Amino acid sequence: MSTSVEAPSGKGKSDENFPVGSRLIRASLRPHVHAFYDFARQADDIADSATLSSEDKVARLDVMGAVLVGDKPDGSPSATRLRASLAETGVTAQHSLDLLRAFRQDATKLRYASWDELIEYCRYSAMPVGRHVLDLHGESTDTYEPSDALCASLQVLNHMQDCAGDLAELDRCYIPQDMLAAAGLTTDAVTASAASPGFRQVLNQMVELTQGLNRAGAALPRRVKDRRLRVETAVIAGLAKRLTGRLHREDPLAGRVKLRRGDVVGSVLLALPWLR
Repeated sequence: MSTSVEAPSGKGKSDENFPVGSRLIRASLRPHVHAFYDFARQADDIADSATLSSEDKVARLDVMGAVLVGDKPDGSPSATRLRASLAETGVTAQHSLDLLRAFRQDATKLRYASWDELIEYCRYSAMPVGRHVLDLHGESTDTYEPSDALCASLQVLNHMQDCAGDLAELDRCYIPQDMLAAAGLTTDAVTASAASPGFRQVLNQMVELTQGLNRAGAALPRRVKDRRLRVETAVIAGLAKRLTGRLHREDPLAGRVKLRRGDVVGSVLLALPWLR
């Protein structure tokens, strides 16, 4: 048996901004959501490793893809489990392969020129997550458009939260370079201990664009037929809106901006009417 290429960081579902396979999801589908999440988590850990070279990261991600589609018998336990899940559920492997494309990009691309370039990255790094879960529930592709917007919002919010750490640990910056340049800044602005007025201007511009994604994503619950998934998507939309608000008010360079218990409780309560 070959050695696993996976390099777990120890991060898990509790480190995410949104629920992963929560009890709102139908019990029979939760193991499949968890299999998909574990695959994504392992691939993300490889891409974000501070010790692996870019070439090694890409090679390991290639092994995960080969195991997923059955070209290799082993080498990635999470890909093996997801391959079995896909065979059982009939969900396409394309969403998972799209994620691997994004993680390969993470291994080699360190800067993003514009908002459009960042959203194109989200096309592969975030949107496949929502599409996989929707397909797993047998939802119509009419749900893809608002799901894509919501998933992109969550991805951008995460980039804003982690902007200082990403640069310090991986020399990676998702803050659009043209926005920084328009404010008379360079990537070095992210290394400060607090946001300068110019960098706050950039963050506010990103917040405004993310609010647009949130508005588009708010249509998702009413397009979802599965009642429990409707509530789950409504909770996630609420969390995205609240985290966007926090990033508008708080400084991610001065300390990690994160959701609080009240944000979670409030989002759940506002989502409950979707059970009807």
